[in-house]
Amino acid sequence: MKARNSNRHARRRTGTAVVEFAVVAPVFFLLIFGMIEYGRMVMVQQVITNAAREGARKGVLDATTTSDVTTVVSNYLTSANISGATTTVSPDPPSNATSGGSVTVTVSVPYSSVSWLPHSFWLGSKTLTATSVMRRETVQ
Repeated sequence: MKARNSNRHARRRTGTAVVEFAVVAPVFFLLIFGMIEYGRMVMVQQVITNAAREGARKGVLDATTTSDVTTVVSNYLTSANISGATTTVSPDPPSNATSGGSVTVTVSVPYSSVSWLPHSFWLGSKTLTATSVMRRETVQ
C-alpha cells in the first residue's frame, strides 16, 4: 500500500517540477540572453574605441591621408571580426591640421550589425560610437 501511494506522490511532484520550470525558464533565458547582449555591446564599444585611437595615431603623422586612417581603422576592426563601421576623420585630410591642431577620428557601428543574437531585443536600434582626438606635434 505504501509503495502505491509513494508512486502517486512522485508522479505529482514530477508534474509540479515541469510547471515550475515552465514558469521560471522564460525569465532565466531572458536574463542569459540579456547578459550576452550587454556583454557583446561592452566588448564592441572597447574595440571601436581602440580602433579610433589607432586611426588618430596614424592621422597625426606627416603626409597622412584620410584613406590611410580609414585603412588602419578598417584593419583593426577586421581583425576583431567587426563589420559595418563608419569612420569619420576631421580635418579631411588630417595632414591639413596645423602643428598643435587636433585630428579627430570617429568610428561608429550599428549594434544590429555586430550582435551575436539573431534579433537584438534591447539594443537593436542603438549605434555605438567612439571618438579619439590627438594633437599634431609636427613642425610645419
